[in-house]
Amino acid sequence: MDTHKGLNKGTGAVDSAIIGAGLGLRTPHIPEILASEADIPWFELLADNWLYQGGLNAAYRDAICERYPVVLHGVGLSLGATDVLDWDYLKSIKQLMLETGAHWYSEHASFSLHQGRHIPDLLPMPYTDEAIRHLAGRICQVQDFLQQPMLLENVSSYLQHDASYMDEASFFAAVVDEADCDILLDLNNLYVSHRNHAVDMQAYLKRLPADKIKQIHLAGFSVENDMVIDTHGSRVAEPVWQMYRQWLSDFPQALAIPAMIEWDNQVPDFSTLTQERDKICQIHAQHAVVAA
Repeated sequence: MDTHKGLNKGTGAVDSAIIGAGLGLRTPHIPEILASEADIPWFELLADNWLYQGGLNAAYRDAICERYPVVLHGVGLSLGATDVLDWDYLKSIKQLMLETGAHWYSEHASFSLHQGRHIPDLLPMPYTDEAIRHLAGRICQVQDFLQQPMLLENVSSYLQHDASYMDEASFFAAVVDEADCDILLDLNNLYVSHRNHAVDMQAYLKRLPADKIKQIHLAGFSVENDMVIDTHGSRVAEPVWQMYRQWLSDFPQALAIPAMIEWDNQVPDFSTLTQERDKICQIHAQHAVVAA
């Protein structure tokens, strides 16, 4: 298999294989992708969907990884929990990275496990110094085990902790600094938090260490009872596109950061997904002309 190994890269390294506008890989699209040799530069695999062995899915996965560079994205580690890290889960992640040649692995700045009980959501951390040390320490353990930096993603937020005494951007930047990890910046999640908690999006983006941002997520949301929900079940909303355009105007270097469409629920046909991806390409082209 012609895997695109990424296990020897360090923080700050430029990965020439993961560039431009990618897509989140969804199983129903794989036959069409392979048959058409779709012109997509890279895919993100939702790791938790690919941890079991054998069968048609494994064959599909191998066929994709022979043809395209991939990265892994996880939802099951519960980095911020106080429960002991699930080392069996991490062993499976490391094995999957080796089998797919994934260039990196990303997870969320959140928790979804408490005293052995799983919570069906990615809950935000309290924004405190103690939580910074706890989360950063856990990330360091993961990075030591994987022998490479991981990417930390900002989560969408629907509640705030009474214990918090700093804003999310300060907390997130402090964790990244202490753990010396990289960032997966989810612009849709940032917009959701902006709507739900009046987060200043531009101030947030300026607070992040720009050289640590290695990947961007763009996705859709819904509005339920005046609460904005990160559903990943629709097209990217225009305000999120506007935020992305403004950020690229303010920070032209962000054009070099690989971005992708994340669509998990009510998954459309592949042509609809590629149309959304094409918008990223169009935005990049427009800003490249202006930058020139």
